[in-house]
Amino acid sequence: MILKKYWFWTVSILSLIAICSALIAEFIFSLEPCSMCLKQRHPYYFIILIFIIVVVFKLQQKIWFYVGVQIASIYGIFYAFWHVGIENKILSGPEECSGGLQVSNNVSSLKEQIMTKAVINCEEVTWEFLGISAASINAFIILLIFIINAVYLLNHYGSKKTKNI
Repeated sequence: MILKKYWFWTVSILSLIAICSALIAEFIFSLEPCSMCLKQRHPYYFIILIFIIVVVFKLQQKIWFYVGVQIASIYGIFYAFWHVGIENKILSGPEECSGGLQVSNNVSSLKEQIMTKAVINCEEVTWEFLGISAASINAFIILLIFIINAVYLLNHYGSKKTKNI
């Protein structure tokens, strides 16, 4: 299978495409990300970083790359599914993600809430493709990376049966 042969490059290119897409949407099309969107980028940055380390230092043993991808994808799955849950109003988001203000009789407290309030509410879908939000697309991609990487790790680094001589 060609994907198994080139998984190291495939996962790195997928991560680069994901980050480039997010940055193009943000800086060229002026689609401001919410705080959850920014957290969903972290795994891709990490995967690209460890890819660069492996390539620059010409490391032959790539198991730490694949373990890093697995850890990063677990982090990514957590935030991706949390964000999808927030968009669908199934889960509540962190305080910096909500658009509402808390009731207060103190003017300075209200002013502080307004000044620190998130500009972009995590519940609002700012971009979608065929009715699927960017957070949902990201959840699918990071889950796919997790599954394929897990299979790759098991096939190449899982317990091997040794023959008795």
